[in-house]
Amino acid sequence: MTSTKKFWTLRYIIINATYFAVYSGIHAYASVFLLEKGFSNTLIGITLALANILSVIFQPFIAGLIDKQGKLTNRNVSMASTALLLIGSVLLLLIKNGIVVIFIIFALIYMVQMVYQPIITAMYFEYEAAGCHIYYGLARGLGSAGFAVTSFFTGRAIGKFGVSILMILDIIFLSIALVVLYFFKKPKVEAPKLEKNEVAHNNLISFIKTYPGFMLFVAAAVCFFFAHNAINDYMIQIITPLGGTEAQMGTAVFIAALLELPTMALIDKIMKKISVKNLLLISGTAFLIKTLLMLLAPNMAVVYISQAMQMFAYAVFIPAGAYFVNQTMARLDQVKGQAYINCSITLGGVFSSLVCGRLLDIKGPHFMLIVSLTVTAIGLVIAFLALKVVAISRKSALK
Repeated sequence: MTSTKKFWTLRYIIINATYFAVYSGIHAYASVFLLEKGFSNTLIGITLALANILSVIFQPFIAGLIDKQGKLTNRNVSMASTALLLIGSVLLLLIKNGIVVIFIIFALIYMVQMVYQPIITAMYFEYEAAGCHIYYGLARGLGSAGFAVTSFFTGRAIGKFGVSILMILDIIFLSIALVVLYFFKKPKVEAPKLEKNEVAHNNLISFIKTYPGFMLFVAAAVCFFFAHNAINDYMIQIITPLGGTEAQMGTAVFIAALLELPTMALIDKIMKKISVKNLLLISGTAFLIKTLLMLLAPNMAVVYISQAMQMFAYAVFIPAGAYFVNQTMARLDQVKGQAYINCSITLGGVFSSLVCGRLLDIKGPHFMLIVSLTVTAIGLVIAFLALKVVAISRKSALK
């Protein structure tokens, strides 16, 4: 790796690592935090569902504005989002009681963080095109490592200091991120001139007509992330009947996130051997196996094995999905493409939050996982069909 590439990669690593360290506090420990504040499982589900619905609305909208290549840039949106998260975390640290106020603030910061996740990915492709060479796989993998390490120690810290430690850590990481983003300025280069036939498909209907296979795959990904979010958001409820604790939850999250690093770091080499299409199918299969293992887990050891499947599921999906967008989308649609991939994750969270919180209260975690497994299996079938449509569309375009 050249010194220039190291320079850009190092800062992009910090942006990713701090983002996912905060993600641990806001997302992985959402149930722990909200349960402590007096929320029921159903209310937690409503909170997360609302946040996810809002992010689904705002992600394509913000992405469309960025795709217009005006003053609103990936970096500016990331900075503004980080500042909003910082303010929200401070408020949640200071507010000790009041379910309504906590509901509003938590839903908003949860939403904001989801909105700018695809923008961080789009920023990589933007900077790469401007000559700021970044080792994406390594940076994204170390982002997951940041999530892993934070989750591991957070689980133990909560036992000693209470849930307030979540917001304290978020404030620290967000402050670092804001400083790094401020100085993460790409060199001024002349933007490539648009061809006459280059059109941004900002209208959803137009986008679907232009990329039908891609949007069908988005539907498949929603199914994958239904189960993924169910496990992540309700991990404590899943492992408690098995004798699991917050500390063991931290270990489970740590295992999953840490094992993302080698896969993501090596993704460039992996893609030379395996096509993006096949990687996405491998990922979907791994999501299915992970959910099945979690369903059948009689103890924490099998939970840990289930979490280890993350290296073939999420760790493959995220970089493969990013490159899938880059290979499939026209230049003026790429930020939206990244947003729609992230929307699939978010929508999975919406349906998971709406359904699984209620299922937990009525039927318990075992039944919730049966539903999650079924949805994931349906998603795998849809993904296979979607990638067939993409292949057919490409052949037609070449004729």
